[in-house]
Amino acid sequence: MTDTAPAGARRRAALVFIFITILIDVLSFGLIIPVLPHLIEQFAGGDTAHAAYWVAAFGFLFAGIQFVTSPIQGALSDRFGRRPVILLSCLGLGLDFVFMALAPSLTWLLVGRIISGITSASFTTANAYVADVTPPDKRAKSYGLLGAAFGVGFIVGPLIGGALGEIDLRLPFWFAAGLALLNFCYGLFVLPESLPKERRSARFDWSHANPIGSLGLLKRYPQVFGLAAVVFIANLAHYVYPSVFVLFADYQYQWGPREVSYVLAVVGVLNVIVQAGLVGKVVHALGERRALILGLTCGAIGFGIYGFAHVGWVFLIGLPISAIWGLAAPSTQALITRQVGPEVQGRIQGALMSLVSLAGIIGPVVFAGSFGYFIDDRAPVHLPGAPFLIAGVLLAVAVGIAWRFARTPAAAPSASAVEPG
Repeated sequence: MTDTAPAGARRRAALVFIFITILIDVLSFGLIIPVLPHLIEQFAGGDTAHAAYWVAAFGFLFAGIQFVTSPIQGALSDRFGRRPVILLSCLGLGLDFVFMALAPSLTWLLVGRIISGITSASFTTANAYVADVTPPDKRAKSYGLLGAAFGVGFIVGPLIGGALGEIDLRLPFWFAAGLALLNFCYGLFVLPESLPKERRSARFDWSHANPIGSLGLLKRYPQVFGLAAVVFIANLAHYVYPSVFVLFADYQYQWGPREVSYVLAVVGVLNVIVQAGLVGKVVHALGERRALILGLTCGAIGFGIYGFAHVGWVFLIGLPISAIWGLAAPSTQALITRQVGPEVQGRIQGALMSLVSLAGIIGPVVFAGSFGYFIDDRAPVHLPGAPFLIAGVLLAVAVGIAWRFARTPAAAPSASAVEPG
């Protein structure tokens, strides 16, 4: 009879490492958020308008690179295991931050950002890793913990990056490099492989290691394809925040950087509370399907409040309601992983990350464009909150799709968790 205690301990140790990996990666990216635009502006000779175009180009290229490379990373992890892909990601990310810290020109800084897009494999592979080592009924809670890591990273990272950036604009890049390389060293000695050789893909599948092919893979699983549509729409809606929130808050409420940072910190704290404290309990009580629909519905209501909020305190009322949206992503991931076996988890996650990246390409155009249009004097109606209303409609559509496709299978191909080996 197998001794389950050591197995459980190995599972917990593996999940702790994955949590730390995501946390450090998000911290690393969060560190450079406050300083990268200013460094670009410095290279652009202090021309803010010129720098703004470059910032847009950086964001577009980063999302575009991830759209292409995420399926490749997933296919590599299915063929060669999760551990080497995660470790190479951590190493590549650390070396790239060093590269960006030393970049002598705007062109070289852009090259570094492209490399960041290529090496950011940990998010894709971490989701597949969790599916490998966690029983299906525990996955939503585990994905919630990963979501909490995102929340903590985006609270702490920008605060540290802003403080270090006051000393030197390149210092946050060095600090981020140190974190990523430290994570690589930690994983080299701690992280076990989660996908045994006998459960790996027999070959590297080029046909699905590209964005178009990966979407074809999703279509093999009708429920997964429907839930993938939910993932895409939800992430598209989420891009309203980075696209217009700062401009909207300044225009509508005259909130400066300090007020905006306070609101973002509150959003981060609420996200951590939901992801780490509520996901497991709510999914246990309601099931993944109802938790998903509840989360999307609350997100849509929150966006509706934002869109019609003419004063700041009304906007703030929407924050805790919108925070319940955090139930949706872990529930969706758990439902998707139930539908497929371990030999394709990496490719499925890579395909989903491609959709997230595609949302990152489309979202800023939709939301920034609609914001500019509805505050223009020539607009048929003056509605600064229009981008949030559009996001709310998108989530309402996602509710309908989730209602149809979010079903728990009677017997999933990946029903038994694979222990790290």
